[in-house]
Amino acid sequence: MSRIPQTARAKTPTPTPLKSRAVPSPVPARARTKSATGRSTPSKSAVKDDSPPAVPTLSVKEAIALKRAEAKKAQERALNASLNDLSSLEDAIPSISGAVVEEEDALGRWSVRETIERGRSSGVVNLTARSLPCIPSALFEIHLGITPDPLKSVPNEPKLPPSDTAPARHGGKRDNPVWFEARDLTTLKVWSNDIAEIQHEISMFGSLKVLDLRKNQITSLPKTFGDLTRLTTLDLSHNSLTSLPSNIFTFPELSVLNISHNHFTSLPCNAPFVSSSGKKQNSSSGGFFGPVIARSSIPLPKLVSLDASHNKIAAEAIDPEIPTALVKINLSFNPLGNSAAFMKNLSRLPNLQELRMEQADIGDESFLEDINSSSKPSFPRLRILDLGETRVTTDTIKAAVQNFQPQREISLDLTTENPPEGVILVLVGKKVVREAWEIEAERKAKARAAKFAQEEGIEWGNSPRRPVNKSSGSSSGVVEKEAWEIEAEQGLLTEGGKRRAKAQAAAAAAGTSGSTSASTAKRPVSKAEIVKEAWEIEAEQGLLTEGGRRRARAAALAAEAKEKEKAALSTSSPAPSLANSQYYTRATNALALPASTPPSKAISHGRAFSFNPSSSAFTGSPSPNDFAVPLPSAPLAEIAAQPFALTLRVLTLNNRRADRSFTLPASYGSALLPNLEELDLEGCNFADNVSVARIHSSPEGSSPNRSSEPLVPLLASLFPSLRILNLSYNTLTSACLTTDTLSALILEAPHRKGLKQLILRGNKLTELDGFQGLAEMFKGNRDVPGWKLDELDLRDNDIGRLPAELGMLPLDVFLVDGNA
Repeated sequence: MSRIPQTARAKTPTPTPLKSRAVPSPVPARARTKSATGRSTPSKSAVKDDSPPAVPTLSVKEAIALKRAEAKKAQERALNASLNDLSSLEDAIPSISGAVVEEEDALGRWSVRETIERGRSSGVVNLTARSLPCIPSALFEIHLGITPDPLKSVPNEPKLPPSDTAPARHGGKRDNPVWFEARDLTTLKVWSNDIAEIQHEISMFGSLKVLDLRKNQITSLPKTFGDLTRLTTLDLSHNSLTSLPSNIFTFPELSVLNISHNHFTSLPCNAPFVSSSGKKQNSSSGGFFGPVIARSSIPLPKLVSLDASHNKIAAEAIDPEIPTALVKINLSFNPLGNSAAFMKNLSRLPNLQELRMEQADIGDESFLEDINSSSKPSFPRLRILDLGETRVTTDTIKAAVQNFQPQREISLDLTTENPPEGVILVLVGKKVVREAWEIEAERKAKARAAKFAQEEGIEWGNSPRRPVNKSSGSSSGVVEKEAWEIEAEQGLLTEGGKRRAKAQAAAAAAGTSGSTSASTAKRPVSKAEIVKEAWEIEAEQGLLTEGGRRRARAAALAAEAKEKEKAALSTSSPAPSLANSQYYTRATNALALPASTPPSKAISHGRAFSFNPSSSAFTGSPSPNDFAVPLPSAPLAEIAAQPFALTLRVLTLNNRRADRSFTLPASYGSALLPNLEELDLEGCNFADNVSVARIHSSPEGSSPNRSSEPLVPLLASLFPSLRILNLSYNTLTSACLTTDTLSALILEAPHRKGLKQLILRGNKLTELDGFQGLAEMFKGNRDVPGWKLDELDLRDNDIGRLPAELGMLPLDVFLVDGNA
């Protein structure tokens, strides 16, 4: 709220008009209020999000200007040093008087005065990297009509050259914008300058919302600084501040506060609300005749991001009443010390998601105290806890996290992506950033090692890298061996050694080892026992010829089929066929149903083909379980009834064409498979619409209700966690891929995670109007909330033209070869 009276505004000096130049304005395009055609530029759509607003990154021009300004400062310092050496010569240093002539900017930016004058129309002034000793007095004179008091640090402020005049639109000259074009100053950026002191008249910019003062030499702020109550973003980083005006903590709209890289020793958030006697007092501003400035009654009620890293703050010097709306807190590189009480105060924040304390000089004593002392849950939304390079140990922090979030999963792997929902990323020790595929590869390797250990009679211990041998009887006090050490002792490092071990175990199970019992068949082979070569075992079993090996394989398959039939008949309640290990992999939560395409005529006769699914359709040896798999291409009703439905992550339904339809339960919730992340429907011959059969579970024998529904919207509604969708080699057309349909499938929403990979290879797409509509959402260098897609595959279609707008899509992989 501005304090300027109307009479002061009426006497505002009018600067000369600007000369028209074909040079881009330093004001960002997002901050301009009018386009070239005179129409207002559409602003971003407001999206409700708990995350703090993103800090704007530097443009290429700003980065170049910053580097050049730093180089110019270094040259000036060197020149001043050389001139000081000639102080004994009177004529060595020429006297400089009068106005300073400003040099032409190398990047074509407007001069300082022109930038300030143009800010009257836009409300934005950007004076970044201008080597300014202070905020120019011209800013106050042009925008407020006042002359600020001289500063002690800059007694003789350099005068700015007058701006060029420019002809008016209808002839003649005009100075200031007309009254309906003038705007109050809302954004002021003066970072990367030589400012050491701020004028106390800064408080008169009552409409200021964004103030960027980073990378200067400021040592203190005026008391009137606390009157800028409309600020939403304040950046004071990389200065020499030791304290803040207490009224800053009463700002009602401030959402981002950055005070990193200073010399603060405390955070007195509650200071303006407590009197010297310790009693709570009402925070108000303005006298009887002065303007009333709205202040909050609690510390910073809308602050969502606080960066106080690289200071000298101790945990005891932080007030217990922390701003309750905080989402991100960064206290890295501070001597926090014992933070048990501080951590208990942080645990009450309902929206806290990121807590960073890297190299903060804290130890296990900060997490040994029970945080769950209150009835409310502690850290209810915490997702990232950074304790890198501190004295906190892994076991202590894992126990503490399990104490206040027992239902959440803990991850210690730092990746380039944010942790998924339900997972807390805890960083302890030295940080090692890994890609997501590296962690997935390690997880699969552990699963394979565990499976092999189970087959060889080795118990996989609590440590995922250290198996424990059953026969060794190792306890927690015994040194556990790695998997490769056990394999080396058992002679299993080579393929031949593995075959010999398996042959010996099979012979022992069949009774060929005489008095050796079946329980010792899986025991590792000792050095004293005679180990036969592979060719000796093969000779005894008649496997030296190709015919003998084929007969042995056929006999083994026949024996296996008979054993499975006996087991199925003897079991009163057999396990569901879809949960069989032949289809469902528990380690990866993946289900792959067999294809229903006919086998090749070179292997078996075509007339012998049954339209029942057959996982071995290409080998000619069907499995007994295959005939229990439902016929529809996507039997989702049967899959949803399985015990693994809620944890299923990968579903593969390739080449299932016997019955091109979906089966769904007659009634289901908002999502059928809530955690499904990857769906593969390649080669199912699906069209734009698919037949859907809704099965009733109550009366047996009742016919299901069938209908025809659009395929893509159906997939979007059934699988909210879908990240990868493969619809290759179907018969989809461009008509089903409208902009609304693609938005519902791809964009992240409150009930969707957002698609990252979409594969539409080998369909019947001819146009890309739907994707063109998505691309137009990025016009004007805008960000689209919820966009996660980084790979799009449109190969082998009938596309005849690629719209130029597709170049605006932020994709990492875009495949279009094989089109017209």
